[in-house]
Amino acid sequence: MPAILNVPSQLRPFVDGNRALQLPDGTLDGALHQLDGQFPGLRDRLIDEFGEVRAFINIFVNGDDIIYLQGLLTPVRDGIEIDIVPSIAGGQSLNRHKNQDDER
Repeated sequence: MPAILNVPSQLRPFVDGNRALQLPDGTLDGALHQLDGQFPGLRDRLIDEFGEVRAFINIFVNGDDIIYLQGLLTPVRDGIEIDIVPSIAGGQSLNRHKNQDDER
């Protein structure tokens, strides 16, 4: 079974709507370069101009964040599953009631 990259909904327009892509063996960086040949611009959405994973992108290999593995040099082999998880920020505070001291 080949390595699988699960594509989040935000990136699917850049990969012809695919939910998952098969990756070649090698490293994560090499696989992303190869995918960029098929889907131009995909790698730029994940990797910055310094060759690092963008600040608001998290990549997991079999559930482990690549920052705790070998980063972009993490091996890609048959049977592994890779998830790209964009960070979510913003929203409304859960504390809807102001403390009376805060109103001074």
